[in-house]
Amino acid sequence: MEEKWAHRADLAEAAINERHASRVWGIPRTNLAVVSWPPAIKDKLFVQWHYWWQAHYLDCLVDAASRRTTTKRLQLIRDTMRGIRVRNLRGWTHNRYYDDKAWLALAAARAGGVRKLRPPKGLRALESNISAGRDSLTGVLPWRHNETFYNVPTNGPAAIMLARNGRIAEAQELIDWVYDNLINDQGLVMDGVRMRMHGPDVVKDIHPYCQGVMMGACLELSERLLEYEGIVNQHGFTTVSEGEKAAVAMKYVSRLRDLVHAVAKDMATPKGVIDWNTGGGDGGLFKGILARYLADVAVRLPDDSPLNHSTRDIAARLVLASAESVWNHRLEVDGLPVFASDWTEDARLPQNSGVAAQSIAGAVMSSHIPERDLSVQLSGWMLLEAAVKVDAMRESAHGGTKSTGNGGD
Repeated sequence: MEEKWAHRADLAEAAINERHASRVWGIPRTNLAVVSWPPAIKDKLFVQWHYWWQAHYLDCLVDAASRRTTTKRLQLIRDTMRGIRVRNLRGWTHNRYYDDKAWLALAAARAGGVRKLRPPKGLRALESNISAGRDSLTGVLPWRHNETFYNVPTNGPAAIMLARNGRIAEAQELIDWVYDNLINDQGLVMDGVRMRMHGPDVVKDIHPYCQGVMMGACLELSERLLEYEGIVNQHGFTTVSEGEKAAVAMKYVSRLRDLVHAVAKDMATPKGVIDWNTGGGDGGLFKGILARYLADVAVRLPDDSPLNHSTRDIAARLVLASAESVWNHRLEVDGLPVFASDWTEDARLPQNSGVAAQSIAGAVMSSHIPERDLSVQLSGWMLLEAAVKVDAMRESAHGGTKSTGNGGD
């Protein structure tokens, strides 16, 4: 079975790279993904390129190289990191949006972990830029510079980044802020808090990727709490006992389990297909990001209790059921897949007509046919890569050959 999902992920990779991959302004050794297919002229010229979409494109390239490292895949990763720097004109940190930068920091750090690759030179500066952006009033990151909106799509990936870098107390503060302010009655994570003159105003919108990043953040923090001898915070190094670490780690594991169950109950069909209307534009990435972190839960959550075992099974079922549905509802053009924006419905053929995705007030709106957007196709590829990881875990548990990836975000 593992070979089936790997083959499907390979076809998704081929579809993205054949239709979207292109040099930046013809400059050698650069690569970015054109944001539409069929492309508009302004998109082919990278007038629009959507920084955070490219971060997830890079993440998918890393997934493929982690499954099977080839010279071509390694070079494409290098070229894409260089392409992002070139198109961004002034290095990676030149961006008003902390969520964009946090996504790129995660992807670039993973790229540095691929065999035969090194961490990119700009990564530490990017991570420092993100960390320095925390607001003194709230203790968390705003959505963008000089902004009073504090949201999960920014603080979730930032918490993952901090935890991976051993900055446990800071990661904990971001996660705790989300759980103190943004969990609704269903147990799902809301979007953010906007500070108004009269006080905080909770933005109650529910997005799949908010659930995903908080799963990832809780998982990452629980693992790191048990690995480190102490906690590094703004006051220095604080030693904690093994019992204290285990108790704190369990709090985040419990939150993670509750969130997986809430997603299964309220964001998926009875058969386990993630079913949430996100359309195209930025929303095209939302379900794929959720699938990425569900796969991490299925593969990495310790299988040392009935509750953890059940959570792993639910996460795995959501990934595999969704991947099967997306694959069955695909179109094929020249032998390569086009994925649907709605994972329970047939994909529609993209057309080089109608309204194309465009940025409005800091967000990218959907094309008239969402399947035209790179984001939707990346989400399908992300989902299939998640299925590869989950299926490899299941094969290993039943005595098969274990996959040798380097984990997800």
